[in-house]
Amino acid sequence: QVQLVEFGGGLVQPGGSLRLSCVGTGFSFGTYGMRWYRQAPGKEREFVARVAPGEGFFWYADSVKGRFIISRDDDRSTLYLQMNDVKPEDTAVYFCNTIYRPDYFGQGTRVTVSS
Repeated sequence: QVQLVEFGGGLVQPGGSLRLSCVGTGFSFGTYGMRWYRQAPGKEREFVARVAPGEGFFWYADSVKGRFIISRDDDRSTLYLQMNDVKPEDTAVYFCNTIYRPDYFGQGTRVTVSS
């Protein structure tokens, strides 16, 4: 059974940094592409970033390009999102997702960017 558990969210000031983590179990983590999504209050869930198996290729939403970095540690079955120079519009619940089960999302971790 696939399970994705996100953590690392919290309150951060504009311009600050935060690192999110996601541990995946129930599937062969290193075999599949992994993605981050987010859902801001009152808005639909949107794509943030994606990393291919082996960390060879990356994709980013234009809104986070140059500020966020997606990475993975397959030995630990963990996906990361390093968030730098955060902005108030980055406030959202962040979810990780696996290509193995694209319809499944965990509980997410909440990020609030505010001074």
